[in-house]
Amino acid sequence: MSIKTAKAPPDGGRLELGRTIPSLLDEAVRSRPNPRAFNQRDGRGGWRTWSTADLAREAEALALGLRHAGLERGDRVALFTHSDMSFVVADMAALIAGLVVVPVYLTHTERAIRHILAESGSRAVLVSDRPLLERMAGLAADLEGVRLLGVSDDGALAGFEAGPAWAGRRVASYAALEAEGAELRAREPDRVDRYKRELEATGLATIIYTSGTTGTPKGVMLSHQNLTSNAIASITSLPRFRPGPDETVLSFLPLSHIFARTLQYANMWYGSSVHYGTPESVRHDLTEVRPTFMAAVPRVLEKSWERMQAVGDELTGLKRSLYRRALRFAQGYDVTAPRGGLAGVERRFLDRLVFAKWREALGGRLNMIIVGGAALRAELVNVLGAAGIEVLQGFGLTETSPVMTFNRPGRNRPGTVGEPIVGTEVGVSPEGEILARGPHVMLGYFERPEETAAAIDEDGWFHTGDLGRLDDDGYLSVTGRLKYLFKLSTGKYVMPQPLTDRLEADALVDTAIVVGSGQKYCTALVFLSHDALLERYGRIDASVLGEPRLEAELKRAIAVANEDMPHWSTVKHAAVVTDQLTMEDGSVTPKLSVRREAVVQRYQHVLDALYGQAAAPAGALFVTLD
Repeated sequence: MSIKTAKAPPDGGRLELGRTIPSLLDEAVRSRPNPRAFNQRDGRGGWRTWSTADLAREAEALALGLRHAGLERGDRVALFTHSDMSFVVADMAALIAGLVVVPVYLTHTERAIRHILAESGSRAVLVSDRPLLERMAGLAADLEGVRLLGVSDDGALAGFEAGPAWAGRRVASYAALEAEGAELRAREPDRVDRYKRELEATGLATIIYTSGTTGTPKGVMLSHQNLTSNAIASITSLPRFRPGPDETVLSFLPLSHIFARTLQYANMWYGSSVHYGTPESVRHDLTEVRPTFMAAVPRVLEKSWERMQAVGDELTGLKRSLYRRALRFAQGYDVTAPRGGLAGVERRFLDRLVFAKWREALGGRLNMIIVGGAALRAELVNVLGAAGIEVLQGFGLTETSPVMTFNRPGRNRPGTVGEPIVGTEVGVSPEGEILARGPHVMLGYFERPEETAAAIDEDGWFHTGDLGRLDDDGYLSVTGRLKYLFKLSTGKYVMPQPLTDRLEADALVDTAIVVGSGQKYCTALVFLSHDALLERYGRIDASVLGEPRLEAELKRAIAVANEDMPHWSTVKHAAVVTDQLTMEDGSVTPKLSVRREAVVQRYQHVLDALYGQAAAPAGALFVTLD
């Protein structure tokens, strides 16, 4: 098999093997101590702060407490927590103790949570607060393997009754477990060091259950070295990201997901100052925390861009004219070819009057945004680049710890997901599938040897299931999912991802699904954005589908999506609905990925109507391009 390959560029970061995750914290305590390393809201309008040494002390005490409570090396511990210090402390404690961490999405269905706890054989579950404690006490009541339920909030146990099913099992606070650990340490001062010496870099550190767009969640097994090598290689690829406390990081993505978690290890090792927020608090946190760095998913940037455009619509007179001029300039900007001369003068002029205000809305100090998790429009990279904010898109999967590639400062190519990180070899097979091998590739799928063998071939290549291409400079572009490629009845193949990305770039469209397998032409199922509908029409129910202006706007959006596409790969008809896809109805995963097959099955009657195979149902607008 002929595979086109690429490796990291020169000066592409540092490769370190043989490291355990606790060793990163130990190094930070010794070499990059930060008195304000970790920060989360205290519930009283302020922030509670942990130093690097505070985390080490609490995690080591909790590690001793967990082992004292009866957990043994290699036992699995589930974390059902918010993405704050209740996760960070518990995660590091379990790893120091030689336990295997099993993070659980708070948004998983009850069925999925029970499956994860049962299949992983988790012997303990650690939670953040009283609501999660009550929820987990019910979910794990009949799972006899779970022997310990721990809670971070000291006050959560006041008046709490776990119920008769928990008789003979233990419910305790982190504080109680840490106190027991401190007593044990006083008697055996070298016990923590012994635990750390027993750790193996290639040993299992975590099992992360991918939510999956189809089927039951499956556990991805990652070693200490998988995660540490990826964290170190990624952070050292950013020459302008400074070690020590001067970098202020806003962390709001779920730590149960590999993207935020690996960045957490990287920032901890570098001694950065991390503030934990939530997706709902981002706008406020940006202006209060004033970060220099953050990681985000594309939707966060898309909403910011939509707000920028909306601000301009509300202005009048000279301010409106100036704002429109700035928007036009930003939309025509290219980060790969910054312009000098008169264009440079105009940029400086607009920067003082408009772009500086954009930066101020993001805190005023934000230099760099790392983006992953989904496709990012090149337009957004260029727009924010015009305003002096560097947006760097990357690509990876849970199975690759996660980073495989990303764009570097000074080497940023919008529309691509960048170059490989050091130590990683990325390839594209003759069929167009993206492959990877290196120290970041998972150990395998938990208790699924056949699926592991199917995913990692005899040459060590991990088959991602994604389609892409490598250019001659080693930049990777992701073009879609292998399983979503379909063939029309005419024999032509269609990759729907470019069409869906273009449709979803329109503010009116929340989700789009393009279909056509076995048919003469492509059609689309379009789910409208409730935010956009409220802003433009003041309502979100199906009556809005009767608005003449809405149909005209949707025709324009589809026409834009079809531009420059092969004629067989264009959308001819679309069915438009106001329904929302949710995790509750099984349409969306906890990572907010759409379960395409489930949605297609649910709306098959609508799709049949698009092809004239059924009567048009009520509650849908059918749009045909002229």
